[in-house]
Amino acid sequence: MHIPDGYLSPSTCAVMYAGAAPFWYMALQRVKKTFNARLIPLISLFSALSFVIMMFNVPLPGGTTGHAVGMGILTVVLGPWASILAISVALAIQAIFFGDGGITCYGANCFNMAIVGSLVSYLVYRTISGQAALTSPRRIVAAALAGYIAINVSAFCAGTELGIQPALFHDTNGAPLYAPYPLSISIPAMVLGHLSFAGIAELVIAGALVAYLQRTDPSLLRATAPGVAETEALPLEPANIWMRTRGLWLILAVMMVATPLGLLAAGSAWGEWSPDDFKDPDVRSQIATASQGVVPPAQAPSGLEKLSSIWTAPMPDYTPTFIKSPQLGYILSAVFGTGLIILIILFIGWVAGLVSRLRPKSNA
Repeated sequence: MHIPDGYLSPSTCAVMYAGAAPFWYMALQRVKKTFNARLIPLISLFSALSFVIMMFNVPLPGGTTGHAVGMGILTVVLGPWASILAISVALAIQAIFFGDGGITCYGANCFNMAIVGSLVSYLVYRTISGQAALTSPRRIVAAALAGYIAINVSAFCAGTELGIQPALFHDTNGAPLYAPYPLSISIPAMVLGHLSFAGIAELVIAGALVAYLQRTDPSLLRATAPGVAETEALPLEPANIWMRTRGLWLILAVMMVATPLGLLAAGSAWGEWSPDDFKDPDVRSQIATASQGVVPPAQAPSGLEKLSSIWTAPMPDYTPTFIKSPQLGYILSAVFGTGLIILIILFIGWVAGLVSRLRPKSNA
């Protein structure tokens, strides 16, 4: 679901950045009011968790691959606005350092996964969970369905953005300039894979982690349960939040070590082919199989090829060039990305705190 550079026209990218910007601004305004010693560790933890979750590729029908995002569990614990920021940070690290998602398409990827994913997750979760107790099995079901529905809506958005490109942007001969397949192919290709395997992965992650938190620390579920009595879960003390979440940090560490499992799924994600893939007979056959038998252009569309080289990630595909073992490179990429996310969130927290202290206080 990470749209690479070249698959969306510059004007589409600009529209998607413009569409994402108000949500980023609103999220910052909402979160900065509570961006304190309690929330900073949680955003760091769950942003890193989303980053690592997205490294686990699963096989999809047609020989392609996909992944969960963690949008369900992030929204349940952080609320939709903090979730938007947390996933956006993870997507930025992926795009800049690992080439997973394009720089030009960053606005679109954030809109699809961080913004739409978080808001849909919140709507579904609050609707299904209602006023149920924090430890109610109903909240496990609500979280699971929230993640499942949200990732499929996100996939639909990505498929739509890719599918409108051939109709809107083509040369004088009608040849696509960017993404080559129309809506009739792009939407089924994106949605069917997420309705099945990737969506199930999102469902299991959200449901399992909510069940885990119900047993270990239900207070972490309070952010999206405003109608639940305060006596059900006392708020965490800021000084204890790092220690109180040590079980989740351990889960994150285990997942980082296990990330090479994401390499077992063969094939590229649909709509994430490199320009060279259009010239490779084997890959062309795989693309056609995943695209209702419609063969791709003989070579990459001109606009796609031009924009695809706009940014070269230092560690493309999570494989540092100085590491010979792909498995070890994958683990080190997970560790590096996680560490960078934590540092960025801590820095943002420090800046927010500094601004708050410097702001003149009202005499009223």
